[in-house]
Amino acid sequence: MDTHLHHEEQHLKSSDTLRDIVIGMSDGLTVPFALAAGLSGAVDSTGIIVIAGIAEIAAGSIAMGLGGYLAGKTEQDHYNSELKREFYEVENLRHKEVEETKEFFANIGLSEELQNKATEEIAKDKKQWVDFMMKYELGLDKPDPRRATKSALNIGLSYIVGGLVPLSPYFFVDSPADGLKISVVITLLCLFIFGFFKSRITGVNAWWGALRVMLIGAAAASAAFGIAKLIGG
Repeated sequence: MDTHLHHEEQHLKSSDTLRDIVIGMSDGLTVPFALAAGLSGAVDSTGIIVIAGIAEIAAGSIAMGLGGYLAGKTEQDHYNSELKREFYEVENLRHKEVEETKEFFANIGLSEELQNKATEEIAKDKKQWVDFMMKYELGLDKPDPRRATKSALNIGLSYIVGGLVPLSPYFFVDSPADGLKISVVITLLCLFIFGFFKSRITGVNAWWGALRVMLIGAAAASAAFGIAKLIGG
């Protein structure tokens, strides 16, 4: 019989993926929504709105995905640069690295004797030593080598999914005004739901977070529609 007490810690998993989805979905819901609303106040054809909306979703998803890819590559390049520097210091500035390692152990409360023993043990394996310094001196974890590509796909696809929500009503109606009415209801509802779960994940008050996200989307669409009407008038 297992008499051990098990403690299961609850942590947010795949936070990078969730962050990518939040970035892509939030912009995907908001930007095409504002574009469609603005065009609804300026043109009389839903066909034009659909074409412009699809073009924007395509361009936006590529731009957002590329941004995610570059961010992932930058993170990986930074890690590799610091890794190379740590290997150089371990090989050529060993005394300095020994002092920095001992300082870490001193900061967590080890006695001087244990500091020396722990440092000596870690320094026996160069790779282990470098990995230790990367994590605990610089606070860097080794990034997933596929992170940049994953980020680009996650953000880009999330943008497309989000963007199709406000645009979809215009596929089924002939009047931009009718399309806008349906789009407003569907998109604001989706923004509220999205904001609710986003806030739950990030630890913010869920109802306030949902309302805030919805109001931001509504403000963007209202501004676009008002400007288009003003210029058109």
